[in-house]
Amino acid sequence: MKLAVVGGGSTYTPELVDGFARLRDVLPLTELVLIDPAADRLELVGGLARRIFAKQGHPGRISWTSDLDAGVDGADAVLLQLRVGGQAARQQDETWPLECGCVGQETTGAGGLAKALRTVPVVLDIAERVRRRNPDAWIVDFTNPVGIVTRALLTAGHRAVGLCNVAIGFQRKFAALLGVAPQDVLLEHVGLNHLTWERSVRVGGEDVLPQLIAEHGDAIAADLRMPRALLDRLGVVPSYYLRYFYQHDAVVQELRTGPSRAAEVAGMERRLLAMYGDPALDEKPELLAKRGGAFYSEAAVALTSSLLRDTGDVQVVNTLNAGTLPFLPDDAVIEVPASVDARGAHPLPVRPVEPLYAGLIGHVTAYERLALEAATKGGRDRVFEALLAHPLVGQIEYADRLTDDLLAHNREHLAWA
Repeated sequence: MKLAVVGGGSTYTPELVDGFARLRDVLPLTELVLIDPAADRLELVGGLARRIFAKQGHPGRISWTSDLDAGVDGADAVLLQLRVGGQAARQQDETWPLECGCVGQETTGAGGLAKALRTVPVVLDIAERVRRRNPDAWIVDFTNPVGIVTRALLTAGHRAVGLCNVAIGFQRKFAALLGVAPQDVLLEHVGLNHLTWERSVRVGGEDVLPQLIAEHGDAIAADLRMPRALLDRLGVVPSYYLRYFYQHDAVVQELRTGPSRAAEVAGMERRLLAMYGDPALDEKPELLAKRGGAFYSEAAVALTSSLLRDTGDVQVVNTLNAGTLPFLPDDAVIEVPASVDARGAHPLPVRPVEPLYAGLIGHVTAYERLALEAATKGGRDRVFEALLAHPLVGQIEYADRLTDDLLAHNREHLAWA
């Protein structure tokens, strides 16, 4: 079984490799190829990856290359973890929207649209090259914004499933609070990528979400950086990303006064790459946990195994709506529990979604459709319409100015600009 990782020079990769090593019985890899245009990073990350496999006694072969076509040749699955423009582009995404009083963030709002415009054409080119060489290969997308990127892949007819670590993160945190095994915790996770709510948490068939909020609401709220009173009033646990919608102005003020996440991550990456170059290091360093992507490797292993081994396991993924949420078009991409097998992801039935959540889901879905059109067809007017449709922008003056700012900061990545 061969797996290729596009963006293999990422500092995330040792987390992924550690999961492949620990969970070899779930996903018995024989070959792992790391692909990245940054050859210097590949040497550091690839060397550590080999040492991790060796320490844990994994017999699989690890190689790396900057040649995409050679790297994906013969792969059963290709995992995408790209960042077009690197941390420098992320720094811009997180700063220029603040000048309009709008959230600066890499996956939502104007910054998220900028990332989508840079990323979708690159991902579609990669996917087409994968299809030419391996028409039966699965593409697992971890590249943000996952919902828009996965919708682009599925719209183009690729065999693709989107993956995010928010759901598995909640599962592990709730399991720890309840003192049960993670696999015993089933989430009623519903929404879009980075726009989800946990509407029930079942253990042994019983919904323990009311107990979780009553007994651990302070800890959960602190982790989300949202008021405990919100959890009590709603009776659900929103994802951290709902903070950008529910507390927009407060978040903007924080972002204006504190260091950007991009700057923090860039500093971490420099330290991590220095560590990866140490030939004595043969495990993922503790610092990597602060980089983000907790439990990413375990989610990726489970999803890839289900696709390649036809297990039918239930996992939270990004896939076509296909009638699951009747208030959305069938070709929308949603994030819900699904049965995953060799034919792909099949969403499980979802009970009717309350208007408080359905309204926002519908609003952002409309934006994502316009964002995808802007990413695939280009044009200032399409960018403007996507920004005008976004609930975090939504005003003519802001949309106009943000369109100009977005284009000014991203011309080198947009062939049509």
